[in-house]
Amino acid sequence: MQQLNFSTYTFRFKNSENKVSIFDEIRKKFIILTPEEWVRQHVIQFLLEEKKYPKSLINVEKVLKVNGLRKRYDVVVFNSDGSIFILIECKAPEVKIAQATFDQIARYNMTMKSEFLMVTNGLNHYFCRMDFENEKYQFLPELPMYKIV
Repeated sequence: MQQLNFSTYTFRFKNSENKVSIFDEIRKKFIILTPEEWVRQHVIQFLLEEKKYPKSLINVEKVLKVNGLRKRYDVVVFNSDGSIFILIECKAPEVKIAQATFDQIARYNMTMKSEFLMVTNGLNHYFCRMDFENEKYQFLPELPMYKIV
């Protein structure tokens, strides 16, 4: 798999039926290794190891309804009260991050009401803080570290 713009992390792999899988610490199972999954697993390690978010507050690939349509988010980090703190959209490294990607996460966030957003293809990372009052987002240099409230 391609080298990504993250620190180096340790992953568990398994090979069966000529398909490589990677172990997802959050879902507690092996997932077929695709370029997007490679990015998603790096994001999970980034949240756990560098930002110090507890596993119990991280959720991966769940369905949500947006305008009556079933969509699937990549990663969310919850606040301890169950509200969503960070919504993360992962793309494969070859997918260029464009306005359409921000439009997609903004549509998801109209339902989810996350305070922070992250969009990444593993090579380029964008971090935003939502300004719901003015219906826009402000770009940030980094996501906040986990802190107990």
